[in-house]
Amino acid sequence: MTVSNLHKIEKKILLTLVKHDKMDIEKLATITNLSLDNVRRGIEWLKYKGIVLVSIQKESIIHLIPKAPEPTSLDGKSPVIDHLTLPERRIIHEIKKTGQKNVKIGKLAKLCRMSNIEFSVGIQNAIRNGWLIKEADSLRITNSSDRPSLEETLLEKISKLKRIKLSELTNKEVQNFNLLKKRPGYVKESIEKSFLISLTSDGKKIASSISSEDENEIGKITAEILNTGKWKNQRFAEIDVTSPVRTYGIGRTHPLTDVINEIREIFISMGFSEIEGSTIQSCFWNFDVLFTPQDHPARDMQDTFYLSNLTDENIDPIISNKVSNFHKTEWNYDWNLEKSKKTVLRTHTTPVTIKYLSENKLSYGRIFSIGRVFRNEKMSYKHLMEFHQIEGIVIGETINLRDLMGLQKQFYSKLGLDKVKFWPTYFPYTEPSLQSMVYIDKLGKWVELFGMGVFRPEVTQSVGILNNVLAWGGGLERIAMIRYGLNDVRDLYDNRLSWLRMQPICPL
Repeated sequence: MTVSNLHKIEKKILLTLVKHDKMDIEKLATITNLSLDNVRRGIEWLKYKGIVLVSIQKESIIHLIPKAPEPTSLDGKSPVIDHLTLPERRIIHEIKKTGQKNVKIGKLAKLCRMSNIEFSVGIQNAIRNGWLIKEADSLRITNSSDRPSLEETLLEKISKLKRIKLSELTNKEVQNFNLLKKRPGYVKESIEKSFLISLTSDGKKIASSISSEDENEIGKITAEILNTGKWKNQRFAEIDVTSPVRTYGIGRTHPLTDVINEIREIFISMGFSEIEGSTIQSCFWNFDVLFTPQDHPARDMQDTFYLSNLTDENIDPIISNKVSNFHKTEWNYDWNLEKSKKTVLRTHTTPVTIKYLSENKLSYGRIFSIGRVFRNEKMSYKHLMEFHQIEGIVIGETINLRDLMGLQKQFYSKLGLDKVKFWPTYFPYTEPSLQSMVYIDKLGKWVELFGMGVFRPEVTQSVGILNNVLAWGGGLERIAMIRYGLNDVRDLYDNRLSWLRMQPICPL
C-alpha cells in the first residue's frame, strides 16, 4: 500500500491521526472539516486496507429524568421545577413559610402534602444535612438550612450540562450520584458507545510519508479549476483502478431476453431471416397441415388451450382438400373440416412457419422464428404453461439429413456447445426424425435439447412446396437454464432482483 493508492479523504484523516494517539469520529470530523459521512466512509476504506484500528469505548452517561414541570417557590417569588427539588428542601421551604423556628411534625406533614414515605425520607435527609434538629414531637430549623446539600449541587451541575460522563465526576460526586440513583425520579444512567480511531503500525508508516501537498491534490477536474488555472500549480491525484467500487442496481435487459437476442444473432449470422406470426392459430394450421390426426392425444383439452366462440372461416379449400386426402389415405379416417376451424393458443411455432411457406412458395431459403407457445401442462421445475420456442427451417432441392445435422452442430457450437450427438426418434410431421443431445461440462452429463427432421411430403405438398424442407426446434428456456446454472425453469420468471442483478451481461 502506497500513498498514491489513498483517496483525498483518507489522506486528511491520516494527517490528523498521526498527531493524536486515539480520536473519536466526531472530533475527527471537526478537525478535518469533513462531514461525518465522509469520515465514516474514509475510516471504512482505511480499516479495509489495514491502516487504522477501530475500537469501541463504553461510557456511562448521567441524565436527569424528565418530568412534567410543577412549579413551586422556595422564596415566594422564583418558581422551581418540582422534580429537581428534593423532599428535604421542600420541607425546609414549608417551615420557612410558617415564619417559625419550631414546627410540630404532624402539622408539617399536612403542610408538605407528601406521601408518608417521601416525608419520612425528607425529614431524615434534612436532619443528616444538619438543616433540622428533632426536639420531641417538633422540628427546629437551623442556620445551615440555606446551605445546599452535595446532592443538590450535583443535580444543579447535571441540569446545567444536560448530560455528564460518570468518569468526569469526583469521588465525592460519585458517592452522591449513587445516593441519588437510589431515589426514584431524579437521575438515570445510560451506557453510550463511542468509536475510537487509531493508526496501525503500517498506518503510522504511511501517514508519516503523506505531505500537505498530497492532501491538496486535485482529485476531480471541475470547470472552476480549468477556468482559474489552478491545475497548473497543483498536483493531480493518481487513480487506483484496482480499488473496489460501489455496485449500482442499474436497469438492464432480462437474462432471458439476452439469450433470445443471442440466438437471434446466431441465426442471422448463419444466413437466416426471421418471421413472425400470431399466437392464435386454427387447428388447421396448428395440427392438420402438420399431419397430426384429429384424434391425436396432443389435441385434447388436457394438453391444449382452446379458445371458445372463435373459429377460423378463412381456410383455403385447395389446401384443405389436399390435407383431407392425406389424412384419409395415410391415417384411414374421415377428416372433419369443422374441427379444423377451432382456434387454439399455438402449441409450437411450426404453424407460423408452414403458413409462411404456403403464402410465399419458397424453393430455396433459410428462415427462423422465436416466439411464445402455450401448453396446458402442470407447472413444475421443468414445465411451464407458457414458454419460448425457437425453430429453424432450410428449403432446398438437394439438402438432406446430413446437412441438417451439420447445421445443428454449427448452431450449437456458436452457443459454446461442441459435444453433440443424435439418435432416431418420431415426430408426426417429419421423416426421418432425430433428437439431439449436447454434453454440458459443468453438469458432467448429456442433456436433451432440440428435435429435428425433414418435413414429410404430406406436409410440404399440401402447401405447394416441392423441395426438401429441413427443420429443427425446441424450448429456449432449457438453453437459458444451462447458461445460468438453474435447476428450476420457474426461476427465470421469478423476478428476484437479487438474482437478476448478479447475472453477468456477457456470461462466459
